[in-house]
Amino acid sequence: MQSKTISLFALALVLAIGAGVGHAEETTKTGKPLTVQQARMKSCNAQAKADGLKGDARKSYLSSCLKGQGKDAAADAAPAPVLATAPSPKQEQRKACGAEAKAQGIKGDERKAFVKQCMQRPLAASAEG
Repeated sequence: MQSKTISLFALALVLAIGAGVGHAEETTKTGKPLTVQQARMKSCNAQAKADGLKGDARKSYLSSCLKGQGKDAAADAAPAPVLATAPSPKQEQRKACGAEAKAQGIKGDERKAFVKQCMQRPLAASAEG
């Protein structure tokens, strides 16, 4: 009975580790899902390695593959959700405030305080000034 329990536990452990390894291949090192371009790069590199391509032939293949022109490039790259979105008005305001601080040559803690104060302005005011 105890031997069977240990065997089942060992099997569960192996399966859990295997599932973790399989999942790691589909994400970046930070745990975020691969973008379409990253998935394509991974696929193209694997195909180039499998074909034994080196040097200029590899560069040429990767270039065309990453553009979606390589053999099986479209089939290998799994579609991933689009992560980039348009910046919000607050993000635009922060960018404008940062540019204003840079134009005035403000650095360090003074820059931080300037941007904080700038972010408190109404959105229309920061776009004008």
